[in-house]
Amino acid sequence: MTEPLRVLLADDQTLVRTGFRLILGAEGIDVVAEATNGSEAVEAVRRTRPDVVLMDVRMPEMDGLEATRRILTGALDAPRVIILTTFDLDRYVYAALSAGASGFLLKDVTPEQLTAAVRTVRTGDALLAPAITRRLVQRFTQRGSDTAALHRDLASLTPRELEVLGLLARGLSNAELAARLHLAETTVKTHVARVLAKLGLRDRVQAVIVAYETGLVSAGVGEDDRGSGEQT
Repeated sequence: MTEPLRVLLADDQTLVRTGFRLILGAEGIDVVAEATNGSEAVEAVRRTRPDVVLMDVRMPEMDGLEATRRILTGALDAPRVIILTTFDLDRYVYAALSAGASGFLLKDVTPEQLTAAVRTVRTGDALLAPAITRRLVQRFTQRGSDTAALHRDLASLTPRELEVLGLLARGLSNAELAARLHLAETTVKTHVARVLAKLGLRDRVQAVIVAYETGLVSAGVGEDDRGSGEQT
């Protein structure tokens, strides 16, 4: 992609917005708008059509969860949303991922991690930090609870696709999947794409949520955390 990457910052803290704007601007990433609450964020997305939204969870008037829902629901050309959090593992973050957010970042993220995350999701990939995201999903996903699963019917998946989904939920990258399954990486990418398409999922983050909500993968599975971020 040759066009400048366009970002919207939604956070009620001026210092956070200023710091992120300076970091992104130094890397040639355009901040096209800023919002101090969810309502402003929704309006700004409609007005400026950014590629990526950096969305705080807790804001006045309308929180980041409701804003994310309104931005992503029914929109074919919606931007990618990255949730910003202080990582207190509240339900808002989990619900935002379920609503279609492409991942989340801690507010103390390094400049390099911030710019890499924005570029990653802009290309259509999901920002998935296994060590953090998996703990979040494990804590708030309870089998048999009232939490609505994104898609509880896995019957459409082949045995191989179920295996791929389970490994995705444990944080394996495409290269690690290829090594584990003795497949070419291009074949793994095809399997991942088919899993997402069959289940109607946006990205790997939602795939992780589905794997836990359906019980395909259980909390406490003895898999090592792998890597600091994954791409589709």
